[in-house]
Amino acid sequence: MFVLSIQSLRGQIVDVVLSRDIFFQGKLIDSGKDIIVLSDGQRYIYIPLTHLHRIKRSTLILNNEGTSSQTSPTVAVDESISYRTTLANAKGRFSEIYVTGQIPLHGYIFNVRSDYFAFYSPVYKTMLVSLQHLKWLIPYYNLKNSPYTLPDKKLPVIPYNQPLLPSLEEQLKKWEGELVVFDLGEDPMKIGLLKSVRNPMVEIVVANGETVYVKLSHIKSAHLP
Repeated sequence: MFVLSIQSLRGQIVDVVLSRDIFFQGKLIDSGKDIIVLSDGQRYIYIPLTHLHRIKRSTLILNNEGTSSQTSPTVAVDESISYRTTLANAKGRFSEIYVTGQIPLHGYIFNVRSDYFAFYSPVYKTMLVSLQHLKWLIPYYNLKNSPYTLPDKKLPVIPYNQPLLPSLEEQLKKWEGELVVFDLGEDPMKIGLLKSVRNPMVEIVVANGETVYVKLSHIKSAHLP
């Protein structure tokens, strides 16, 4: 019923509030059972419904009325849009994602697994991103230059040559014994030696030698420094 209600706003300029009071305004281009698509006139913004707190018809009018000069990224007309089809369609395309912290990440999705996806960032390299913690995805469709104007050798087609396991828990277990960074390292208690992964908890040893247990379901991203 909630999804049907959102569909009644399609084609209209809407105000959207996400968790942490993140605000977007744009034309509601499409909606599915677990995702909506906005256009702010420059970009297409894909927002999983998990993080949508509020949506309403806007009292303000965008100067460009939410239209975009970019090629439409939506799936075929006869295919229902969903979070997973969106991720699949974005694979290999330079994109902006937001997971946590003060700034979004830039890079590209190169693999989608059961409860996480693998993301290559020229800054952070290979990252594991929990599906439940992605706040938004903005694919770039008309880049005139390579990302950051980097040469191709800095943007590898296969950035991680080891097979990725189906679940985040399994993949993190493979990293046991490695130094890991959770959630971009904003919290020093989430940077350390990964000792063990036993759902629901992950055990790490931080810089001062303390053992810290982090709840697996609260891990938003992980990468090896």
